[in-house]
Amino acid sequence: MPRQPDPQLEQRILDAACRLWSRGGQKTLTMRGVAKAAGTTTPTLYERYHDRDDILSAVRLRTRAELFAAVNNTRSLQQACERYLEFALAHRHTYEMLFDGFAQPPSLHEPWPTFNLLRHRVSQRLGGNPRSHTRLMLSLWALMHGTVMLLIRGGVSEPLLTQMFYACLDGVEAVVQHSARSKTKRFSGPKWPRGLVLGEGANSKVTDGFDRNVARNYAAKKAGSRARVQPTRNGM
Repeated sequence: MPRQPDPQLEQRILDAACRLWSRGGQKTLTMRGVAKAAGTTTPTLYERYHDRDDILSAVRLRTRAELFAAVNNTRSLQQACERYLEFALAHRHTYEMLFDGFAQPPSLHEPWPTFNLLRHRVSQRLGGNPRSHTRLMLSLWALMHGTVMLLIRGGVSEPLLTQMFYACLDGVEAVVQHSARSKTKRFSGPKWPRGLVLGEGANSKVTDGFDRNVARNYAAKKAGSRARVQPTRNGM
């Protein structure tokens, strides 16, 4: 009688990969180790995944889909951010794996549904095209991700965990409200480069495709500003 395929095998493989990753990152995530932890054989594992990077990509895609499902059924940006934080804290190992090398291929060119959803929510609050709010979305994303990683890596427990959780949400709201009040949006640093596109799948890119003269002028301006504020010899 032919052997029946195991419908739970893929789930066990991805779960095993996450457990191994949590113990030691890439050093412990080997094909043989994943097969053993998943209760299967190495040849069977290779039938489904070409190599370790293929497994990592599968974990990322699954985690992004689960994260999107958690935030999609919300009615506001604030609620979506709250669900984001809750998901990250409830799935700590897979969340950490999700952002390892996120700005490099292949992760860069994979779908970023939650990033796009949150950026769309920002545009609903502030108006305009979602793509025009990418820099603001990066600020909000950094605030949320930074909070999550502090809570995960810092071993934070109650009552500090709750305070940091809601302090992050307050910070998100404050940044969005400030942007809503600002009629003329002025950003520090050079203009957004043409070669920087995020959250657009295969079209995403992080390249050096911006005007080098703009970058040089900005660097010179910053250097001039520092020179003007240098203290004199008497400290005044």
